[in-house]
Parts: sequence; structure tokens; C-alpha cells
Amino acid sequence: MEYLKPENFLFATGGMPVVDVRSPSEYEAGHISGAISIPLFADDERAIVGTIYKQQGKKLAIDKGLEIVGPKMAALAKKAEDVAIGGALGVYCWRGGMRSNRMAWLFEQVGLNCTLLEGGYKAYRNTVLNGFSDLKKLVVIDGPTGSGKTDILHALRDAGEQILDLEGLANHKGSAFGSIGLPKQPSSQQFQNDLHQKLGKLDLEKRIWIEREGMTIGKVYLPQPLWQKMRVSPAVAIEIPMEFRVERLVNDYGAASTIDLEKSIRKLQQKLGGQHMNNALELLQENRLPEVAELLLVYYDKQYRFSKDKYLDWKPFTIELSTNDAKKNATQLIALADKEKL
Repeated sequence: MEYLKPENFLFATGGMPVVDVRSPSEYEAGHISGAISIPLFADDERAIVGTIYKQQGKKLAIDKGLEIVGPKMAALAKKAEDVAIGGALGVYCWRGGMRSNRMAWLFEQVGLNCTLLEGGYKAYRNTVLNGFSDLKKLVVIDGPTGSGKTDILHALRDAGEQILDLEGLANHKGSAFGSIGLPKQPSSQQFQNDLHQKLGKLDLEKRIWIEREGMTIGKVYLPQPLWQKMRVSPAVAIEIPMEFRVERLVNDYGAASTIDLEKSIRKLQQKLGGQHMNNALELLQENRLPEVAELLLVYYDKQYRFSKDKYLDWKPFTIELSTNDAKKNATQLIALADKEKL
């Protein structure tokens, strides 16, 4: 049994299954990316043991825990055996204390070799948040709604550039319409954990492209250190004709149900204004989608100009694009970045 600090634990378990022995609700709130849940206690069991600990003391809490765990020890060990590779497992709990220690002991009784996370998930989370401060060569893609930033980002990846796809990890496109057709969003913790895992696979000495976002994407929060880095990093602002933006929005959302589109438009009532919202809804019912997009872009462009002035700490480079071809547009961005040594 070996204890490792978070950065060493993540490196050592790179090809090893990692087991989270916390309760299901703790795991659901956030876990190390790829970790497998084998909880020592169910949520209600953990609550019972915790209450006894607070009211009657540690010894009676341990006695109750043993009473709960005893009948299921064989099943827990079998689950660990099933997921282990080469007889090895990484194991962690909340603070790297009793739960992970006891479970690792159990797993080792059936011949497994366990590596434990020193300080547990709490220490790992500190490592995650601090890790975003290490970004050195971030290049931010800026541009109004419908300018194709995400498609360009993916084209940059296909061209061999490094990217962080925030919206892809958040399962949200960042607008009132951003959740349409996408799976449920992860928790903010899980989003940040998954983002940190992606970052760990990149070369921090080379540029990394990222799309500009606010502090939130849908319901998830960006790590504060990353958001601060985005504010001060070089940015490339895309300018593209309105007709291309309208075309893209219709292509992206035209297949969505009228009900989903109406719900999203109604979310904008306060900022769009009742009259403009009603106009958009009437156009939607008549299936005049390009006109709906044009009307909504009036609002989104005002929002973009405001946030651009507020959230970028220096003037971005500007690039004029004359096509909706993401591959060609990515080539232009790379040429600009190379020229300006970004």
C-alpha cells in the first residue's frame, strides 16, 4: 500500500483503474475523471455513521460502520477484482483517511496492489484548480454568435493545433439555446475535473486555442484561474458577414422542435423585450427561421460588444473571414497566430 500526493497519484495511475470509495452522492457531485465508484457506504449508511460519530463518538461510529460493511465485504472485494488491471488499483476517499485505508486493506487481502491518494479528493481538487494557473500560451478565439467559433476550434485540432473545448465538456453551447439537443450538463466540479484531465494531455510550452466564454457555460462554472488567464491572453476576434452567421444558426438549430426553440426565446424576454420576443415567436410559428435568427442576433450582438469590452483586458487581433468553411478559416487563424508569434 502506497500513498502518493495528487500530482504523483495522477501520473502513477495513468494506465491504472482508479476507485472512488466515497458515497454515491459524493461521487455524483464530482470525481476524478474516469474513476469507478465502489462506495464503502450507501448515502443513507454514511448518514447513519456520521450522526453516531457526532452524537456518540468515534468508537461507536466505527462499530456501526463495521456492522454495516461486514456483510458486503466479499462483494466489495469482488468488484475491485473485476475492475483491477494487472492486480493494481488506485483508491481514494474524501480526505485520504479511514474509508480509503480500510478499503485498500480489504482489496489487498484478495491480492490486489493499491496506491492511495494522499489527502484524498479534497487535495485533488486543490491540485485541479491550481493547475489552471500554469497555462502559458493560451490563444482566445473571440467573435459574435453564429460566427462558427466552435467549428473553427475543431478544425484547428484537426490541423494539429492544441485546443480546449469548453462547450464540448460542458455539454452546452453557451447561449439560451445552448442546451438544445445535448446531454445533461455535468456538475461544475466534474466539468473542471474533466477539463483538468484534458489539460494534462497538452504541451503547456505550445499554444492552446480556446473559445472565449463568460464565467458560466449554462449551469457550470469555469475555474476562476482559467477565466482570469483568458482575460489577459492574446485574442483573435472573428468578423464574418451576417448572412453566413444566419445560415449557420439555421443549420445548427433548424432541426430542433418548435417547442424547444420557443422555450429558449422566452428565456430572453427580459433582455429582448416583450415586443421583440413576440415578433420572434410569430416568425417561429411561421417557420421563418432566418428572420428569427436575424432578430435574435440584434440582441446577441449588443451582448457581445458589451462583454468584449468588459472581459478582455487588451485589444484582440481582428481577422475578416469570407466563408463558412471552418477548415479554411482555421488556416487563416493559424497564419495570423504564426505571424504574430502567438
